[in-house]
Amino acid sequence: MKESFLSVRDLSPEGKRVIVRVDFNVPLRDGKILDDTRIKAALPTIRYLLQKKAAVIIMSHLGRPKGNGFETAYSLRPVAKRLSDFLGFPVPLASDCVGDEVAAAVAELPSERVLLLENLRFHDGEKHPEKHPEFAANIASYGDFYVNDAFGTSHRKHASVYVVPQFFPNRSAAGFLVEKELEFLGQNLIQNPKKPFSALLGGAKVSSKIGVIESLLDKVDNLLLAGGMGYTFLKALGKNIGGSLCEESGTPMAEMILRKAQDKGVKVFLPIDAVVAKEASAEAAVETMIIDEGIPSHLEGLDIGPKTLQLFMDVFSKSATIFWNGPVGVYEVSPFDKGSLEIARYMASLQDVVSVIGGGDAGAVAHLAGVSDRVSLVSTGGGASLEFIEHGMLPGLEVLSHTSL
Repeated sequence: MKESFLSVRDLSPEGKRVIVRVDFNVPLRDGKILDDTRIKAALPTIRYLLQKKAAVIIMSHLGRPKGNGFETAYSLRPVAKRLSDFLGFPVPLASDCVGDEVAAAVAELPSERVLLLENLRFHDGEKHPEKHPEFAANIASYGDFYVNDAFGTSHRKHASVYVVPQFFPNRSAAGFLVEKELEFLGQNLIQNPKKPFSALLGGAKVSSKIGVIESLLDKVDNLLLAGGMGYTFLKALGKNIGGSLCEESGTPMAEMILRKAQDKGVKVFLPIDAVVAKEASAEAAVETMIIDEGIPSHLEGLDIGPKTLQLFMDVFSKSATIFWNGPVGVYEVSPFDKGSLEIARYMASLQDVVSVIGGGDAGAVAHLAGVSDRVSLVSTGGGASLEFIEHGMLPGLEVLSHTSL
């Protein structure tokens, strides 16, 4: 028997109240939303429930408030406004996420309407449900059904993701966004990837991705490594990387991964040239250097060079499945953003390829490059996507109701 999560499609929400955990942790500046991708990603589930004549109670966190009460900078008010624009009717923002006033607002919510609860993390009970069990119990009392459409936070055992659904035996389901994430990360990457399968990992540290790298070694044909992590591997191979970002304690891990890759017949591709400068500044003097010739100590590699970009694109051109997580350079500062942006654009240009970008900074690059809708999936969870690839499950998913197929 194959186990599958209960889907929002399996519920009978007509005339009922449905609590939906979404990930509306959007970037804000001066109260303005910089990127509303996460709001758009939850719309299919919300609209489906409205069509089914449900009353929809939405909850999310935003940022990192202290957890001891309301903080204006982390209010979900801008999100309520944007969600109202998308849905075409006013979405009220509750004064809090628990309490008598919120319970009254929930009780008065008619079918085919939405109520957005205020930031969950204004309460310590969200991040520490074991200390405040009443927090999850109060939220659970609002609904008849529970839907998780917040893949990006499902790797945390927070109250809204891990404890609340346990109040809904046989009534807690996965939303459409979570289902899409599971289809591509699960079926297309972990269980049955089309071959050849290539994975590009960037970012700063080997140690933070050691588990996912080891997991991928059992699945991929090609492993491409760049960014700060790439320099740690180059250092492990005895290359002179100058002042480039390097996790000194990660070199033994890098050596171990290289040995395992060789044993498993996985081809490893590392940068062969780099864009270097004295510092990651738009005003810095920039040059390109060949890795084998060494980077002087007063310079650091801040992006992959053109030869490396071509090498990586050549590997991708022969791949049927591509997974990318972590930028290959300091994409926040031009001109060190070129390698990451070109990788995103090239992935988007490929036809008949399963192309998955693992959220986080790589997802931000895809957005900057304007290609988010031209790859198979930009995961809404950076850490969650890596943890799912490593373990094949997440805490917030394992507590959902299951159905036997």
